[in-house]
Amino acid sequence: MEQSKSKEKFKRKDWYKLDLSAIVYPTLQRKDFSSVYRLSVLMKEEVDPKLLQEALDRTLPRFPTYKAAIRKGLFWRYLEPNDRPGPFVQEDVKNPCQPMYFKANNRYLVRVYYYGRRISLEAHHSLGDGTGGMSVLLTMVATYLRLQGHDEIENGGLVLDIYGEPDEGELEDAYMKYANAKVCPPRLQEKAFHVRGTAEPFYTLNIIDGIMSSKEVLQVAKRYNATITEYLNAVLLYSLLTKQLKEGRRRLRPVKIAMPVNLRRFFPSVTLRNFITMIYPGIDPRLGDYTFEEIVTQVHNYMRYYVNEKLLRGDITTNAATQRNPFIRVVPLFLKDIVVRTFYARVQDRNSSAGLTNMGVLKMPESMKPYIERCDIYMGQPFSRRTNCAIISFEDVLTVNFASSIRETDVERYFFEKLVQDGIHVKIESNRF
Repeated sequence: MEQSKSKEKFKRKDWYKLDLSAIVYPTLQRKDFSSVYRLSVLMKEEVDPKLLQEALDRTLPRFPTYKAAIRKGLFWRYLEPNDRPGPFVQEDVKNPCQPMYFKANNRYLVRVYYYGRRISLEAHHSLGDGTGGMSVLLTMVATYLRLQGHDEIENGGLVLDIYGEPDEGELEDAYMKYANAKVCPPRLQEKAFHVRGTAEPFYTLNIIDGIMSSKEVLQVAKRYNATITEYLNAVLLYSLLTKQLKEGRRRLRPVKIAMPVNLRRFFPSVTLRNFITMIYPGIDPRLGDYTFEEIVTQVHNYMRYYVNEKLLRGDITTNAATQRNPFIRVVPLFLKDIVVRTFYARVQDRNSSAGLTNMGVLKMPESMKPYIERCDIYMGQPFSRRTNCAIISFEDVLTVNFASSIRETDVERYFFEKLVQDGIHVKIESNRF
């Protein structure tokens, strides 16, 4: 009854145009690849799937751009409200982030899994980035806890009121609102080092989790005069550089990381859709040998220069220029898809050696924290043969989650070995065991 009342409050639009980032993700869709990420919460008690389903049914209508289906028009794709049955809670699978086909699952681009004490949400990147997805997950978990009888659970942080009407700002394409620099800076990128490895069979995603103390990582980062993000970026660059040098290649290439920046930190937006842009910290071994301390310094200085409101505004203005072009607007969708897919495969994907994202410390009500042990985030299936790394913190638990589509684990091994050498205690978990 309460759920039907909440639905009546929403004056939903008939459709939502894909945001500036979301336009790209459907063009990359293949039978063996979708732009899907996973967010997980490990509870302190076993999950009740029936109660979780009720929590999902009550929560999802609060997020109109997640309770949606993707449609194809003549010139653009768009999201439309989806009132079909579902999505339905499922028992978890060994290989997460499997491709999402737009006409499957009653056209929902969201999946919810449970296993033991774990609740997981997978979402297609066309709907939104990790911040939006985490808001859906944490709001659902808060609803689940209330259904268990924990009435003290409050709203706050990423936990929204499921009976409140969505703010217009939550649904906006924030890119187009803030892409107003007076110049479009060029992007001159050079092909980066790519890890060579044995491709795993279709539907296989190798997961390696490193669980550690946030305080320990912070202490080590401070020894290098770096933030946690800068330090872990440097460790990943060090691992990739070690991999390249041990392969004995005659021709060295730059080692670079594709790192999304949450633009909500720099612009006053509460959007639950995509609002990130990419930066590429890296080193060039052709210039000489690098000590780890030099790598940290390089990353630190790069971040200080590039991660600011002015340069980020210029970057998203460059991205928006194509969409604002009157000629591009009237080009048929199938031609846009060919151009975008070709550009991404031949240029964009070659600009980095690995991906790394740090979601930082989760924002949730204090009343929820006693029921949660830790959180995880996975960037999902890489577009090409490589490994992706995602970081998230909850209380004193920092988790580094690797997701890879290749059999070899050299980069992950070098990464965690370096952390241990620096005095950080690491617990390893994997779906390979």
